[in-house]
Amino acid sequence: MAITRAGFIAGVTAAMVATASLSPARAEYKIGFITSLSGPASTIGIPYSRGIAAAKEYLSEIGGEPINVIQLDDGSDPSAATRDARKLVEEDKVDVLIGTSTAASSNAIAAVADELKVPYLAIAPISPPVADDGLRWVLCVTQPPPLMIKTVADRIKQDGVKRLGYIGYSDAWGDFVYKGAQAAEAAGALTIVANERYARTDTSVVGQVLKVVASHPDGVLDGGSGTQGALPLLGLAARGYKGKLYGTPAIVNADFIRVGGRAVEGILASGGPVLVADQLPDTHYAKKLSLAFRAAHLKANGVASTDSFAPYAFDAWLIFADAAARAKAKAAPGAPEFRGALRDALFSVKELAGTQGVYTFTAASGYGTDERSLVLVRLVNGAWQYVP
Repeated sequence: MAITRAGFIAGVTAAMVATASLSPARAEYKIGFITSLSGPASTIGIPYSRGIAAAKEYLSEIGGEPINVIQLDDGSDPSAATRDARKLVEEDKVDVLIGTSTAASSNAIAAVADELKVPYLAIAPISPPVADDGLRWVLCVTQPPPLMIKTVADRIKQDGVKRLGYIGYSDAWGDFVYKGAQAAEAAGALTIVANERYARTDTSVVGQVLKVVASHPDGVLDGGSGTQGALPLLGLAARGYKGKLYGTPAIVNADFIRVGGRAVEGILASGGPVLVADQLPDTHYAKKLSLAFRAAHLKANGVASTDSFAPYAFDAWLIFADAAARAKAKAAPGAPEFRGALRDALFSVKELAGTQGVYTFTAASGYGTDERSLVLVRLVNGAWQYVP
């Protein structure tokens, strides 16, 4: 029987389709990423988003299988963060959650992660909970807040500051920073002479600044972040305050420098080594990877990285990739069993070098970094300089 050209092509096409259907499908890793692209926390959330873009540029697959990321905006609202987390897990079937920009919204996501039994990598400092099943499903990529503050407090003591004024957020982050200062006070290193708070949405902190100045501090610790973190320092400068200024990684942000201008010059803060990667010795664990991160960030976003937030999102991606490669031996991505295997793998990450620290996670703690994760930096002429 004669076979027409059309019939031959149709037969070959059918055979190809049949063969393809017999080939094993490529697995796809799915990350659900929540950040604040709008609202008061967007000065932090946008850098986080750029960090995820840099991470995908740097590492887009695991063992030849692609990593897909679904990004949602929580609008700086914990209720929206809760809805976003549920959608990503229940509808989009993501393997892991990463986010978000504030402690309040991160705590909201943590509650969903515990309930739905999905791993969650928080990139804002929180107290990682233990779920009802006795397991941890939440870990923090950031340095532990007590360590962030201790690094600064040790320098405050070294600088001879005896009277410390504090002004920070009236939320969980503000409490974290204040408790760190209290630890230094309990050790006899200094006396806290003012504890003033303000909301993230406030546009003026004149009243709080006046009380801080009236306490006659030798130094002031800023417990804010991003753009809003510059408000107290602008107020202090307007009233002629000449004492020493201190901060945390939360203020290391381009908008903080832009808004603060001359008022924030000279502030000393703790931060991850990525901030001063080019100033680190060649033997430092973070130098090579941090420079690679900077290159990926520039390529993915068209702008250079100048903050401490994008690197946290970048490191979260690397931590996930390390654990996912091992979890796949037990279950395929996308399956509920994979989430459990991924959780176990995440809490067995050991000595994984990132841009912000060397990560080792255990079931005993939701944090994974130590003293190697922090350096001191000072703002000089609008740029951060390494302070050995």
